[in-house]
Amino acid sequence: MKKIVTGADEAIRDIKDGDTVMLGGFGLCGIPENCIAALTRKGVKDLTCISNNAGVDDFGLGLLLKTRQIKKMISSYVGENEEFERQLLSGELEVDLVPQGTLATRIQMAGMGIPAFFTPAGYGTEIAQGKEVREFSGKPYLMELALPAQFAIVKAWKGDHLGNLLFRKTTRNFSTSMAKAGQITIAEVEQLVEPGAIPPDEVHVPGIYVHRIFQGSDYQKRIEKRTIRLNA
Repeated sequence: MKKIVTGADEAIRDIKDGDTVMLGGFGLCGIPENCIAALTRKGVKDLTCISNNAGVDDFGLGLLLKTRQIKKMISSYVGENEEFERQLLSGELEVDLVPQGTLATRIQMAGMGIPAFFTPAGYGTEIAQGKEVREFSGKPYLMELALPAQFAIVKAWKGDHLGNLLFRKTTRNFSTSMAKAGQITIAEVEQLVEPGAIPPDEVHVPGIYVHRIFQGSDYQKRIEKRTIRLNA
């Protein structure tokens, strides 16, 4: 199976209006910038996006929010994005806020083929509304459903022609789980290498989970909050 594609536009070619797409990244770290730019160019709309956060106003998923291409966000943290706040408060955007650990586990369960699990997180809050509650050892737990997606898009440091991926430090974040939970997984990488160049013990996502891969370019690698110390 040929997995290498020419670039982001070919990689996202069959994402259509109304699809559910999960995108790796945590804050501004490990964001699949090239594919997000390609989705913006394509103009696909009414997307349901699963991501830990919603980017900032001029970067990441903030670009798709600006062009009104996202119908629903399933996220854990949505601060620092004024356009997101505006769309949420005006009722233009549907938002499902999920505790971060629950979000990660729902994605993991989708990758493992497990349809649901129980967690105490969120019990007694608005998150619990409409969800099944069971008691284990005298403690109430919510039933949470797995969170699959038609497409999973991740960014890795290195990838080979077979789709094996290696992430660098915290850019791994949600991406290793998302890569296993998408029906079609797309990986953009900083370095596209030959098979065998990544030592087997350093492979974070085996190529069996990756359907399309390409070498990206022009990564910004932003720092979310730059903090410096003034000279004494």
